[in-house]
Amino acid sequence: MTFADLKRKSQTNFQFLQKELEKSSNAKAGADERFWRPELDATGNGYAVIRFLPAPDGESLPWAKLYAHAFQGPGGWYIENSLTTLGNNDPVSAANNQLWNSGVESDKDIARQRKRKLSYYSNIYVVSDPKHPENEGKVFLYKYGKKIHDKILAAMQPEFQDETPINVFDFWEGANFKLKIKTVAGFWNYDSSEFAAPAALSTDDEEMESIWKKAYSLEAFTAPDQFKSYEALQQRLNTVLNTAPAVQQAQAEEEYEPTPVVERVDRVPSTPTSTPEEEDALSYFQKLAEE
Repeated sequence: MTFADLKRKSQTNFQFLQKELEKSSNAKAGADERFWRPELDATGNGYAVIRFLPAPDGESLPWAKLYAHAFQGPGGWYIENSLTTLGNNDPVSAANNQLWNSGVESDKDIARQRKRKLSYYSNIYVVSDPKHPENEGKVFLYKYGKKIHDKILAAMQPEFQDETPINVFDFWEGANFKLKIKTVAGFWNYDSSEFAAPAALSTDDEEMESIWKKAYSLEAFTAPDQFKSYEALQQRLNTVLNTAPAVQQAQAEEEYEPTPVVERVDRVPSTPTSTPEEEDALSYFQKLAEE
């Protein structure tokens, strides 16, 4: 754009900025509009139909897998991405490993409270969203936990010979995911969620290509710039725990588990207090930290 264009469009640009300011002022604090999140109805149940999308252009996987820690100590909150995501040593994992192997049961309880939390990220296309129909036909990022990941795994790698594997991330031979949420003991339960019969998302390849091109990068979630250095994390941990630097960079064992970090089977973390849902644990802790 030339300077003359800038001058000619100044009033139009001002009106655009006013609208954007109004949108940002009305938006929920900290809300990322790229993400879709289901909502419950008055009965405490939730329902939506979504479609998991293929890997974005230039990327190999249709999901990102991220470990993080979220816990509170005397010196504040520790909410950080874990270096174990990258297969590297992490100071919290090293500290937890020492606690777990101390032989003291109370130390194991502390390690459990500080253990890493697992989240997955995928692009989705919203087929049906009764609570927010304005989301239908749009592409979003979706953050989910082990329960839904297990549903995907069961569809793609069924246990029994009479079941046909489904590539749920495929436009043509994939399947819509019927997300069914119940509130059980204060937690969101996804046991009733299921994949529909395989079918193309659309009969129009051009429409599906347009949807695919709207997908967000997933590799960005695990890019090196999303992680602090071991030393910076150790310093933050010392501040939160009000301790002097004592935990040295140790072996890359996952906290209190005998399996190496890079081979450990995914686990849904328990949290020290009741949280809205397993995959939103970090968001929950972040809100607490900001209060």
